[in-house]
Amino acid sequence: MSRSYFVRCVTIGLCLLFAAIAGYVRFKEGVYYTPLSGQQGKDVVWVPTPHELVDTMLDMAKVTSSDYVIDLGSGDGRAVIAAAKRGATALGIEYNPDMVELAKRAAITAGVDANARFEKADIFEYDFSKASVLTLFLLPELNLKLRPKILDMKPGTRVVSNTFDMGDWSPDQTIRLTELASDYTIVHLWVVPAKVHGDWKFDDGEISFTQKFQKITGSLTMKKQEMKLTGNLDGDSISFNAGGTEYVGTVKGDTILGTCVGGGVSWGITR
Repeated sequence: MSRSYFVRCVTIGLCLLFAAIAGYVRFKEGVYYTPLSGQQGKDVVWVPTPHELVDTMLDMAKVTSSDYVIDLGSGDGRAVIAAAKRGATALGIEYNPDMVELAKRAAITAGVDANARFEKADIFEYDFSKASVLTLFLLPELNLKLRPKILDMKPGTRVVSNTFDMGDWSPDQTIRLTELASDYTIVHLWVVPAKVHGDWKFDDGEISFTQKFQKITGSLTMKKQEMKLTGNLDGDSISFNAGGTEYVGTVKGDTILGTCVGGGVSWGITR
């Protein structure tokens, strides 16, 4: 046997051995990877959300089979899988590739892998604008960083957060699960409001809205008489009171159409 032939054999053997070891390590990590509560992630540490809290989040968002749910920082995939079990199409965005693979296997085990997908991606770079429901378990400063993109989502999009808020954007609903033996027992819900800030016209006058998230103030001027108004937005639904009359309507881009409560009189304004 020549020396060169022997060296080639040894080299090939070592390559096969290293490949087998690498494959075994990947297999072992893929099958037996177990995340630890409190482990460091890209932006936050991972702490699993109690299943009862996940269910409450999805209940508050009124998730149905017609929804597209995106979970930002999906971890082991439990929120995505729970949404898929309700018939929704669901996507988890997670930076840790081991978590992504763990969640994919969990979805297969739960029998919902057709509805539940997971992607390895950065939540601050991913386009989540098509979601009808957004779920979060992020620190307040991260929620604030995401808030401008969230407010640009389609009016009516429901956003639910485990524990942490959105700064001065007050939630539309908050529930505390006092029975949970956990440090995280609060769920906040926001509904992305339509954007109505500015001046609107109608045949007999104009309306000026000042908007702060879902709250609106301003004035209604009719036949040169100005009346202060206060109201609220629920997605693309608007309601406000001016001069003792309650107005309700629907925002459709640069048009709002509605009626006066009690009298049934129709009204409409354009931007």
